Amino acid sequence: MKANFKTNATRLIERAGLTHQIHTYDHSDGRIDGLAIVEKLGQDPARVFKTLVTKGADGGFYVFVVPVACELDLKAAARAAGVKSVAMIAVKDINAVTGYIRGGCSPIGMKKVYPTVVDQTAKQFDTITFSAGKIGYQIEMNPMDLAELIGCSFAPIAAKES
Repeated sequence: MKANFKTNATRLIERAGLTHQIHTYDHSDGRIDGLAIVEKLGQDPARVFKTLVTKGADGGFYVFVVPVACELDLKAAARAAGVKSVAMIAVKDINAVTGYIRGGCSPIGMKKVYPTVVDQTAKQFDTITFSAGKIGYQIEMNPMDLAELIGCSFAPIAAKES
């Protein structure tokens, strides 16, 4: 895979001069879920995060970033976003809202800047990994640098998968 590819996410990180690393994985088998990526990259699932997009009761969109082995706690997410409730958007709407596709949605470089909350567990690591904005590519960077870049907050929003 091409190591020097560019997405909105990588361009913004580079423009900001932030330290990061790009990881690539083979997705020709169609396995692009978070745990498959963890397996392919040989990484700790607690340090690999997925990006989820919701719509709030107020009609706004909210982005949440949680470890791949967890689900989003919708009530905690709504509290963190300061809205009555949030619901996941339909997969068919991801591209229209974010500019990205399912499996390649990065919290950086969406079509618009949406309020974003990262699960607080990210702060316990020097680096976390998340989508670079294209299937087959992941960004590894410091979570505080991510917060500086996109203005996200941290809160307890993850629930263990059942």
